[in-house]
Amino acid sequence: MIKYFWLFLFVLLTTAASAQVNIGTQGTNVELDYNNPKEYRIGAVTVSGAKFLDPNTLISITGLRVGDRIKLPGEDLSKAIHKLWDQGILGNVEVSITKIEGDQVFLDFFLTERPRLSRFDFSGIKKGQADALRDKIKLIRGKVVTDALLSTTKNTVRNYFVEKGYMNAKVNVFQKPDSVLPNSVVLNIAVDKGNKVRIEEIAFEGNEAISDKKLRRKMKKTKEKRPYKLFTSSKFNRALYETDKTSVIDYYNSQGFRDATIVSDSVYMRPNGKLAIQIKVDEGNKYFYRNISWTGNYIYDAKQLGSVLGIKKGDVYNKEELNKRLQYNPNGSDVSSLYMDDGYLFFQIDPVEVLVEGDSIDIEMRVREGAQARIKEVTVSGNTKTSDHVILRELYTIPGQKFSRSDLIRSQREIATLGYFDPEQIGMNPIPNQEEGTVDIKYTVTEKPSDQITLSGGWGGPYGIVGTVGLVLNNFSLKKAGDPRNWRPIPGGDGQRLALNIQANGLRYQSYSLSFTEPWLGGRKRNSFSVGINRTVSRTISNGEELQGIRINGGSVSLGRRLSWPDNYFSLSHSLSYNQYITKNYPIFGANYQSGTLNSISFINTLSRSSIDQLTFPRSGSTLSLSLNLTPPYSLFDENRDAMKWIEFNKWMLDASFFTSLTRKGKLVLNTRAHFGFLGSYRKDQAVGPVERFKLGGSGLGGGNILVGTEYIGLRGYEDESVSPSSQGGVAYNKFVTELRYLVSPNPQATVYVLGFAEAGNNFGSIQQYSPFKLYRSAGIGARIFMAAFGLLGFDYGWGFDKVPAATNVPATKPGGMFHFIIGQQIR
Repeated sequence: MIKYFWLFLFVLLTTAASAQVNIGTQGTNVELDYNNPKEYRIGAVTVSGAKFLDPNTLISITGLRVGDRIKLPGEDLSKAIHKLWDQGILGNVEVSITKIEGDQVFLDFFLTERPRLSRFDFSGIKKGQADALRDKIKLIRGKVVTDALLSTTKNTVRNYFVEKGYMNAKVNVFQKPDSVLPNSVVLNIAVDKGNKVRIEEIAFEGNEAISDKKLRRKMKKTKEKRPYKLFTSSKFNRALYETDKTSVIDYYNSQGFRDATIVSDSVYMRPNGKLAIQIKVDEGNKYFYRNISWTGNYIYDAKQLGSVLGIKKGDVYNKEELNKRLQYNPNGSDVSSLYMDDGYLFFQIDPVEVLVEGDSIDIEMRVREGAQARIKEVTVSGNTKTSDHVILRELYTIPGQKFSRSDLIRSQREIATLGYFDPEQIGMNPIPNQEEGTVDIKYTVTEKPSDQITLSGGWGGPYGIVGTVGLVLNNFSLKKAGDPRNWRPIPGGDGQRLALNIQANGLRYQSYSLSFTEPWLGGRKRNSFSVGINRTVSRTISNGEELQGIRINGGSVSLGRRLSWPDNYFSLSHSLSYNQYITKNYPIFGANYQSGTLNSISFINTLSRSSIDQLTFPRSGSTLSLSLNLTPPYSLFDENRDAMKWIEFNKWMLDASFFTSLTRKGKLVLNTRAHFGFLGSYRKDQAVGPVERFKLGGSGLGGGNILVGTEYIGLRGYEDESVSPSSQGGVAYNKFVTELRYLVSPNPQATVYVLGFAEAGNNFGSIQQYSPFKLYRSAGIGARIFMAAFGLLGFDYGWGFDKVPAATNVPATKPGGMFHFIIGQQIR
């Protein structure tokens, strides 16, 4: 039957095409016998009616050439017409036989050209909507205006407004000839949006075990309009609605209803112009796990595998959770990782429902362990600036070792924490070779700018406006610096860090610092080496004479290394620091010592652990740091020494920060932090000196005290440095922070997130006064933008809830709100 249909269609098309053939020779009509086609030789092919198209090109499209033999009537002319039609540039095609001489036939194709687009405009919508649509409809000047183009344009424009909730939007496209350009038209796209249609009600039918309210919550993009839902969209989007229906069934499956289905659904308009949605479900039975057995497992026994699986008899049947615990569980261990972390890359497991009886299901876990795979080759691509060895040395997947999925994930984290690449685009591609029992691993990265320039001005306490110029090269190469060809503009790619910072206010205040860090000293182990120098000058000048001032000259050298115990997230660093204070009539060290030279040499030891997944916007992991800064205990050996020649102190600091993702995509993150600091002397009868103290309040940027080592701790909602027992600062502090962050843009060029916070802290003048729960509280909101070239920028609006009493040279502050601006650092 089908072949007869196609035969009928072919004859119909052939007849239709032949109907466009006009026969005539020298004005005398000639009839062709359709029952007895005759073969002719083409004597000539001409084109008429075409004004802008090339006739020779059109003739070549027909496929007919002088000398070819064709049958008339026949399908040869029909094919030629269809070839011309298929170009989409013609409005009409007719073919005529101009004459017949013997067995020669002369053909002429009369064509009507379609107009071309000269320009288009919109009516009935705002300019912003028109601009958005221009990119979507992709109308190009000079394009042939076909029926398909007009239809596509109408549908694209209408779908745009339907997605925004204008369900009754109407679109018409009008053509008018262009008065300037020949054979061209101007399109006017007229839009009547109508009123935005809201979803008034979403109702379920057939659901007994799960309420309408719970099911509606699973529909993330299809919501009812309610007065209290100020920030919830209630527009209807068909594609998102279909996804939400799938989410409803997924939720049923997660609750043990593995047979749940949506029997029918209806989306209809109510008389009031609002939408209603009716969804009928068939829940089916609720199932539970009964017996779970294992087959094909030799490396691990059933008891051990069952313990990792963590599913017991009587648990609600949840296929999605089962697959997570078998294949990949982001919140814990899974069976697959047990094998793959031991090299079994070719491991496979297939859970099979062997018996469904009543409300119980028996599962058989069919395991194929395969052989262990070893890593053959590790490569990296996409790094246009960073040298390969800088990336490869950070990896835990090393050629010759057994494959480990945990090492693969850890390697991705190490690449992200370098800060040189877009963390959202780090790719890992294991390429297994089961015959050889090996695997090649290809990493792909996308470079992002990592060097930073700081040009800013701020209020520097008693110094007035202080200008700052800073340059941080986070991916510097000292080795390449000797070749002038590498200065384009800065030699880079070896992962070294060079930082230069200058602050100044004329002759009154100047500060310089320069540091260099090699993260892999020797290139074989994660041993970091840093060296830095600094100089600060502060003075009071009158009539060209220095009346009062202080000069600080200092330097430091440090060595750190990655530890393997308790785990390889720990690191330990040791630093030796020296600072020289040269004072002239400078009273900060006490009334009895205002002019002279003081020295401070200290040893800083820091034990830290960092497991965050990336630097810019961490979603998981934590950072812990315990720091101990010690000077030699001079007073324990010589009670009668000159205490102002060599400064002594011991300083203890603990910082902890934890990140928890609250959504599956990781855009909403909870960050909790705790900070402690204590400064003491070695003798009970000895007062703590003015250096290395703590100042609490404001943004934490500091600037009022230039003594090296002063810790500026932010407490938003209060004035800078206002929570301090004196102008010198405190000797003990603690602070607690809860911060909720939402990622707005992950773009590495400008990563943006907003936040809400609640925090509390205090600063104490002595250890005896320390009270960890006597806190000044605040809360507020803020935003951060991390720009690759300038580092972190942001602002917070914080509201302080408690009055801070006046202290020595520190005025009292009242509860209230204030803005804080953040430049180049995170708040401690």
